[in-house]
Amino acid sequence: MTSARDAFLQRVREAVAAGNRAGAAAPPPERGTVGYQGAGPDPAARFCTELAAAGGHAHRAADADDAARQVLALVERHGARRVLLGGGPVLDRLALADRLRGRGVEVVAVASLTPVTGRDAFFDADLGITGVAFLVAETGSLVMASGPDQPRSPSLLPPVHVAVAETAQLVPDLFDLFDPARWPGGGPPANLTLITGPSKTGDIELRLVTGVHGPGEVHVVLIGG
Repeated sequence: MTSARDAFLQRVREAVAAGNRAGAAAPPPERGTVGYQGAGPDPAARFCTELAAAGGHAHRAADADDAARQVLALVERHGARRVLLGGGPVLDRLALADRLRGRGVEVVAVASLTPVTGRDAFFDADLGITGVAFLVAETGSLVMASGPDQPRSPSLLPPVHVAVAETAQLVPDLFDLFDPARWPGGGPPANLTLITGPSKTGDIELRLVTGVHGPGEVHVVLIGG
């Protein structure tokens, strides 16, 4: 007589024989409007549309200089006097620290902060400027990969968050984000934050309120055609 244990192990063997193993899983079945959606023929335009629908603001930039001008304009428009400035390959090309200081803005580089000095700097900033790991066109989401040298605070604590990205960082769909080939280590890091528009809550009398526990405005300066 076959025991429950033997029956379970037999089902496992059959599943493995059918290809249910790492790297050999069958594709998911078609699920209509649930599952992979893609981004259509123009992922950049789709991202901008979805970000706007979520309450964010997209700004297209032709090149790095144009992006820097648009970031400076956003800082000036919000009257920001103290700015948290992140780093990364895209953001570093804009030379924002010198440009901002030239306009009398106090710039706090995130890389210069320690656990002791970071707390007050994060909470005192008027505006945070960061790069992104990726952008998800289907949902208009920013993907932030955080670690010891890239804290989440600049994108979560200041009342205004400005992110700078290139069109090459767009992925069509959320499913594409988890393709191991997209990540240097063969997979995403342990800590990812997906930001879709400004902070919102519906906990207060079921009324949607923006900016309660995070940035009330999210702007993305997108470089490229």
